[in-house]
Amino acid sequence: MSEFDTSHVKSIVLLGHAGCGKTTLAECMLYEAGIITRRGSIAEKNTTGDYHELEQERGNSIFSKLMHAKWRGYKINIIDTPGYDDFTGEVISALRVADTGVMLLNATAGVEVTTDIIWNYTEQFKTPMIFAVNKLDDDSADFDSTVAEAKNHFGSKVVVVQYPRQQGAGFHEIIDVLRMTMYKFKDNGGKPEKLEIPADEKAKADALHKDLVEAVAGNDEALMEKYFDQGELDEDDIKNGMKKAMINHDIFPLFCLSAERNMGSGRLMGFIDNVCPSANEMPPQKTKSGATLPCDANGPACIFVYKTVSEPHVGDLSFFKVYSGTVKSGMDLENETTGVSEKLNQLFLVEGNKRINTNELVAGDIGATLKLKNTHVNNTLHIKGRNYELDPIVFPLPNMTVAIETLKKGEEEKLSQALHQLREEDPTLLIEFSPELKQILLHCQGDMHLAVARWKIENQYKVEVRFIKPRIPYRETIRRMAESTYRHKKQSGGAGQFGEVFMRIEPWHEGIPEPAGLNVRGRDTYDLDWGGKLVFYNCIVGGAIDARFLPSILKGVMEKMHNGPLTGSYVRDVRVCVYDGKMHPVDSNDISFKIAGLQAFRQAFQQADPQILEPIYNVEVLCPDELTGAVMGDLQTRRALVEGIDSEGNFQKVIAKVPLAEMDGYSSSLRSLSQGRAKFKSRFHEYAPVPYDLQRKLMEDYSRKEVEEAV
Repeated sequence: MSEFDTSHVKSIVLLGHAGCGKTTLAECMLYEAGIITRRGSIAEKNTTGDYHELEQERGNSIFSKLMHAKWRGYKINIIDTPGYDDFTGEVISALRVADTGVMLLNATAGVEVTTDIIWNYTEQFKTPMIFAVNKLDDDSADFDSTVAEAKNHFGSKVVVVQYPRQQGAGFHEIIDVLRMTMYKFKDNGGKPEKLEIPADEKAKADALHKDLVEAVAGNDEALMEKYFDQGELDEDDIKNGMKKAMINHDIFPLFCLSAERNMGSGRLMGFIDNVCPSANEMPPQKTKSGATLPCDANGPACIFVYKTVSEPHVGDLSFFKVYSGTVKSGMDLENETTGVSEKLNQLFLVEGNKRINTNELVAGDIGATLKLKNTHVNNTLHIKGRNYELDPIVFPLPNMTVAIETLKKGEEEKLSQALHQLREEDPTLLIEFSPELKQILLHCQGDMHLAVARWKIENQYKVEVRFIKPRIPYRETIRRMAESTYRHKKQSGGAGQFGEVFMRIEPWHEGIPEPAGLNVRGRDTYDLDWGGKLVFYNCIVGGAIDARFLPSILKGVMEKMHNGPLTGSYVRDVRVCVYDGKMHPVDSNDISFKIAGLQAFRQAFQQADPQILEPIYNVEVLCPDELTGAVMGDLQTRRALVEGIDSEGNFQKVIAKVPLAEMDGYSSSLRSLSQGRAKFKSRFHEYAPVPYDLQRKLMEDYSRKEVEEAV
């Protein structure tokens, strides 16, 4: 039987900008709960959470980590997350399974840009949220300014539960306006002394207490009536009202901390077990079919896999949350996505890099299991006979693309396997084998994300690689009509080759009239895989070319459209009319007309005012107001068309259309320009003509390359 029932399991996720103290706070919580006997530190590289050697080398979290603490009859699952937006996928997956979020604010920096970015995801998930102002022991700490920024960014729902009596190096007293108590800490933190609120703080504490009570009562009619009748609410009323308001995203309580000196973590944990909701108090999960799945330990077993980690010499470790029922080791569950039955041979509680065997996990709990062969992130597993499929995590689209290749020939297969495993662990890392560009492309969130991928490939999978600039998927088209004739004739003894094709090509667009002056005998329209169309007309009169040779002519045209005449890029939006030709009763065959069709198309294309098209992307940059001018200036150096500026919260959103060819290195440039305070996203918009001078350069480069390859 499980040690904790569903009501006594709370799952929290620690959130916030890099450097705000999440990992240090997690260490305090484990220490206070007696899970560890000595608090580790980032500087000493010995925290429970940041155990990966890459994290210890860089001094910040890169991966989300699951830990747990047993605290006064409750089990608190703690997920520590990274604070850089390059690793947003780790944050989103953790938010998907957490019952409450704890957003840390750095008292020396206020609300930072990643905090705003993460907040958008908490709004999507409607995760109950706590704010905790950390680093109040720093000499540059400013609690009042930080709270003002929080209210400005996240609204009046941010309600102060605690405030510091002093800040800076002398910080050691926290006044709690929920319990109307002052906590006084020793220099080394730990368990505080509980004292009455000093007389000189009483008026401020009373005012904040009143604000808190009114905020709670304002979200519950029964409590509002009681407040009007009695002029006060007792602590239990406030706690119950606050829980309901947190579930509805109507109140965000704010606490005080110095995680570095272990001051305030115990009170925060007490609030988590006393007030924060457990999974069975949250709205039930919705399945894809629209049904609800209550979080009930006695219900049908159902788990959701939110994260996968590959462990050397062990295999894949799948992290999951139990959303219904009780799962036990040895249980068989069915994967709703694949239909495959999976056996949970072992169940684990996880403490950083340590696994602790357990026999069962109840609804609301989080754990892990090994070697699920056909199960991946976002899969739902359930008992047989059910068809539950929970809503998947929607991961952000990538912002950066590089091409990757091995340094040593013959290691392509090893690289492919490594990339497959990376993708399995990190759904925000997309892998593309592009036949068009003849490159392997990595799509990622930014430079740090890319650096982590490279480290894993070279250190875990032992493949030396290099990243290079990806080729640009240009397109080629034409702007006017042209005609050409090509005769293919080859005689080398015996049957020869002969085919002659008369061809007209024109730019195609919707609503184009039928070809003028030609007798249309047949028409086929092809939607090209790379966008645009080819419209192929048979306009041959009098049997000049047998109909059986038309597919060969089309095949030649398509072959050249795969490898355009200007840059070797795909050709699109062309109408081809074959209107005359000649054939030989003996020497004409399919290959002859394929070659004639290809060469006729190539010649006509060169005479039809050819145009190179480049991909244009919609780019949105979110930045502080004071950086707007610099961001716009940088975009304009990239041939961007800035379309406007919108406000989004306390940030400005610069909207522009930018050629993909100019986006190389933009992630690094923006990070440097803004000191990490700006973020961007991009998506494909359209293909547009390249400027004349660039077209000439691209054509010259391609011609030079063809000559070099021919030598």
